[in-house]
Amino acid sequence: MLPETPPDPPDLTRRLKKLTSILDVTKAMSAERDLDLLLPLILYEASKVVEADRCSLFVLDRERNELWSKVAQGSKNEIRLPVGSGIAGQVAQTGEIINLPDAYADERFNRTFDIQSGYRTQSVLCVPMRDANGEVTGVIQSLNKLSGRPFDSEDEELLLALGAQAAGAIENALLHEEINRLFEGFVSASVVAIESRDPTTAGHSGRVADLTVAMARALEHVNTGPYARTRFTATELQEVRYASLLHDFGKVGVREPVLVKAEKLYPHEMEGLRARFQLARKDLQLQSYRRRLAAVKLRGVQNLPEIDAEEDERLVKEQKHLDEVLEFVLTCNRPTVLAQGNFERLHELRHLRFQDSFDQERPLLLDREIHSLSIAKGTLSEEERREIESHVEHTYRFLSQIPWTRTLRRVPEIAYAHHEKLDGTGYPRAIPEPTIPVQSRMMSIADIYDALTASDRPYKKAVPHQLALDILKREAQGGQLDMELFRIFIEAEVPKRALKDFRG
Repeated sequence: MLPETPPDPPDLTRRLKKLTSILDVTKAMSAERDLDLLLPLILYEASKVVEADRCSLFVLDRERNELWSKVAQGSKNEIRLPVGSGIAGQVAQTGEIINLPDAYADERFNRTFDIQSGYRTQSVLCVPMRDANGEVTGVIQSLNKLSGRPFDSEDEELLLALGAQAAGAIENALLHEEINRLFEGFVSASVVAIESRDPTTAGHSGRVADLTVAMARALEHVNTGPYARTRFTATELQEVRYASLLHDFGKVGVREPVLVKAEKLYPHEMEGLRARFQLARKDLQLQSYRRRLAAVKLRGVQNLPEIDAEEDERLVKEQKHLDEVLEFVLTCNRPTVLAQGNFERLHELRHLRFQDSFDQERPLLLDREIHSLSIAKGTLSEEERREIESHVEHTYRFLSQIPWTRTLRRVPEIAYAHHEKLDGTGYPRAIPEPTIPVQSRMMSIADIYDALTASDRPYKKAVPHQLALDILKREAQGGQLDMELFRIFIEAEVPKRALKDFRG
């Protein structure tokens, strides 16, 4: 038997070039985790390696026993076909190479695609992609060798080698997608948990995330100032988005009555207060009838009409005053900013008394109620405000327990600092300006803007857009918020951009 003739130098050079190309694409594939970018890359290299006009790649879906492809060249739609059906299906089922010099001469070839697309398939090479365990994970199919000749054994060998590398890269990309879906599902479930605890702020986390990401994207167009070189990669934007969506998760650790407190007195406290006023009203009526009886004994029954008229007039005045006090208390109970004079009047009401059913004198307003009604701003006492503020600590402890990937490892840190101020007056750590991440600075602006403009809060009216910007501007000028980021927030029209991105 004669020894095999070695390939001519030009053929050797061409083969070496193809092997080098496979090595190069292997490096590229190992670095790419986005399946939508990886699959076209594999097809492009496969077409070059075997010098084919077109290539298609099908991934095996074991649960459905189907092959699927989003990157069949010449098709814009996802293709699905049963394992065992057609050439690609048979290769997936058997794991054997199919090499057809003339596709139309083989009954396994399905001419439907050619008929629909107007394409004329001549030669076909379809090889299995095998993972490290040797299991078939998909197939690569090449159509029509550019030279017009059939695909040869060298093409089979090279496409098999590329398919083996592609199988590993696709498996890693699919695993990466599964991890992303897992994180997305976890974050979505966490947001549902937050909003179920505090339904009055439903949608807040999502809106803050949209605003913060929109601001981060706006930085791409900034060419001057301290943020001229600040750019965020896709994974960094994902990190910002997760931190924003989860920035209030610690509210699950705050007592629900405090979390949803819409007025200065809790509902049960207001119920007790109203009951006291009802008793005081009955006491006024009882005292009036006692005075009538005493007056009749003193002045005689013949003066009863005059006595009734006097007492009716007095009773009306006393009840009117009682009603005015109750209305004033109800006004103080709302989350409005009180004038200084109202505080003084509240403390004067401390002296109002009525008699209970045992003729014991009772205060009309309790000291703790006066203390709560005297809250100057909002509905929370200092103790309650500290409890609400503790949600940031809860958020950080919770997020720190999650084994984030390397690209998402700063999510806890970013969320932790969203209530910090540049002048050191923020909470919970009052950290100095240089240690506050830019992502947290952006989130602070987004968080305050949405809290001001939200229309779903039962305890306050929505602030108009321009007024919200004025409030943010005052805080930026006061050194609490980042003035440069606030300028970008306005000039880039971040609220409008976030709404557009959300709808788009």
